[in-house]
Amino acid sequence: MGGGQYGVSPEVVGRIAGEIIEAHAAHVELAVVIGGGNIFRGVAGATAGMDRVNADYMGMLATMINALALQDGFEQAGLKTRVMSGLEMPKVAEPFIRRRAIRHLEKGRVVIFGAGTGNPYFTTDTAAALRAIEISADMVFKATKVDGIYDSDPKKNPDARRFDELGFDEVLARKLAVMDLTAFSLMRDNGMPLRVFSIEEPGNIVRAACGEPIGTLVH
Repeated sequence: MGGGQYGVSPEVVGRIAGEIIEAHAAHVELAVVIGGGNIFRGVAGATAGMDRVNADYMGMLATMINALALQDGFEQAGLKTRVMSGLEMPKVAEPFIRRRAIRHLEKGRVVIFGAGTGNPYFTTDTAAALRAIEISADMVFKATKVDGIYDSDPKKNPDARRFDELGFDEVLARKLAVMDLTAFSLMRDNGMPLRVFSIEEPGNIVRAACGEPIGTLVH
């Protein structure tokens, strides 16, 4: 949503799409899992008194709006893209089918996974972990608002220390807030490494995709 309070910023979409296109040009096969917090968060709706299942489905639909916006950004730049949805909506996206997703990647397309896992009570983090494992990805990149994992909240503690590298068990022992426990457990149990970095610094997506040691590596 950029500097706005709500919705989709074409400028931000264009910047993110441009970085992913640059990484794709370096012969990296990329799949994107996208959230919907700029439009609606299921947990926030449930906290406000909505039925949790309904709120989560609304959140999944919000991710599809973002997925279509990102697809438009890609295709305006000439990159072939497919949106695959965890919820069936054939008018706007293909259903997620593992073998088809892998085939799209093999053909040089960027795949955008929307609608989370298609199930309530699961976060976008869990969807990212699950899809990465399903398509046998090499690594999960979590592009977020902070430039890695810290021993305390860097926004509240100016002396917070950033880690360059951590083990899964160390993250659990230190009770570090990396992602929700379901997603984290999936990645640990399946040996899926994770790199956490800031999406707000231009060029970081390309740096991560090309193997630069930015942010924090968990493995």
